[in-house]
Amino acid sequence: MTERGPDFSRVERKKGRNRTNRMLNILIAVVVLLIIITASVIFTGNDDNQTADEQEMANTEKTNDDSNSDETGSAVVDDEDEDNASSGEEDNSESTTVNESGETEDPGTSEDGKEDEGAGMVTYGPSDDKVVAETVVNAAWKPIGTTQTGNHVSLYDGNSVDWNEKKQALAYATGLSQDSMIFWKIKNGGGPQKSVGIVSSKDSTEKYRVYLEWIDGQGWKPVKVDKLTTLDFDY
Repeated sequence: MTERGPDFSRVERKKGRNRTNRMLNILIAVVVLLIIITASVIFTGNDDNQTADEQEMANTEKTNDDSNSDETGSAVVDDEDEDNASSGEEDNSESTTVNESGETEDPGTSEDGKEDEGAGMVTYGPSDDKVVAETVVNAAWKPIGTTQTGNHVSLYDGNSVDWNEKKQALAYATGLSQDSMIFWKIKNGGGPQKSVGIVSSKDSTEKYRVYLEWIDGQGWKPVKVDKLTTLDFDY
């Protein structure tokens, strides 16, 4: 007698198929759920990254705006500084003028060659003397001081205190230092308390005749300076 395997009923086969289908459906649902979760994580992460990037860009733009504002402020200050510097240059340019003869004049000097009284009256004038280019009288000149006491006696001995004080007064009137000058002659100026000195720079480019007057207790004072055109004349 041939042996036969057990026969499954249709009910049992149907149950087996149903279990398989449920398992497949569960697996499919799990896979779909995983896909949804993964997609959500990806999109959410991108949104977060995009938000962070946008925030960073906003911060960067704000920083740049602040920097530009600072730079603009500096530019304004620099412009003001430049305006001030320009004003300073204009003020400086007004402080010194040059006359037609090429000599520098103070702004306080008027057209007739006289300075404002506050700065000391300075008079520039032509001379009838052919050896004189110009005569200068400066009200701001003062006596140079003296160490001499008692009755003053004007001396022309070449080594006395009075002689050396005359040389100091000549240097003061011309603006030259004594060691850069040649003292061509110092002589009586027409009175016991008056003297005249003929001097020049060592290269003779500057030549002067200076008139001095003695002020008791205060020393020799320049009263007039002739700017000479030559030293070739009778002293």
